[in-house]
Amino acid sequence: MSLRGQGDAGAMGGSPGNLFINLSVKPHEYFIRREDDVIYNLPVNFVQAALGDEIEVPGLSGKHKIKIPAGSQTGKVFRLKGQGITHVNKGGRGDLIVLLVVVTPESLNDKQRKLMKELGESLTDSNMPSSEKWKEGLMSR
Repeated sequence: MSLRGQGDAGAMGGSPGNLFINLSVKPHEYFIRREDDVIYNLPVNFVQAALGDEIEVPGLSGKHKIKIPAGSQTGKVFRLKGQGITHVNKGGRGDLIVLLVVVTPESLNDKQRKLMKELGESLTDSNMPSSEKWKEGLMSR
């Protein structure tokens, strides 16, 4: 960042130079910064992704509700306009970008394991996205 005319006085009574300021931003616990946009990775479980859900996500100025459509896949992006970092030297703000991440449980009890096995046996190709659709989603990010 530079501040015009805020530096040291010029030689022989000349006008002051510019003051240059270097800023560094510490990593945040939840957010990743990309220019004036803020990225939040939203972990959801398989049931929330498959059936859909409404989830509160943190933002810089408070919480926001997001509707997760049924059948959502890892990589789905939700953009909340104007909820990012304030633009320097111009009006407005960047966006809050919420990236959906479907997480798999690390352990299941016996009942959950049985239910998952039954579900797995009932799924067919018609329930699952095609590999072309999946590749398209990954390539568009």
